[in-house]
Amino acid sequence: MAMQKTTGARRKLPARYAVILTPLIISVFMSCIVACISTIRGYGLGTGFVTVWMQSWATSWVIAFPILVFVLPVVRRIVGVLVEQPGR
Repeated sequence: MAMQKTTGARRKLPARYAVILTPLIISVFMSCIVACISTIRGYGLGTGFVTVWMQSWATSWVIAFPILVFVLPVVRRIVGVLVEQPGR
């Protein structure tokens, strides 16, 4: 059963899906923003900008998502070493 809790009319995924949803959402936003900036710098805001940007974004996201899946746990460990834990 994929859906678990109900908040009003909205169903939520079980907590175990956070491991995939976190890098998915981060990679969507970050690759979109970086692709936009790179496209503006390399192509400009001329005709066809949106098409070139979306193609660049798709390529960037395909690379960014799997990298984040593997790198995010390492980043969490590094942050855990650098940041004081609550209640200690």
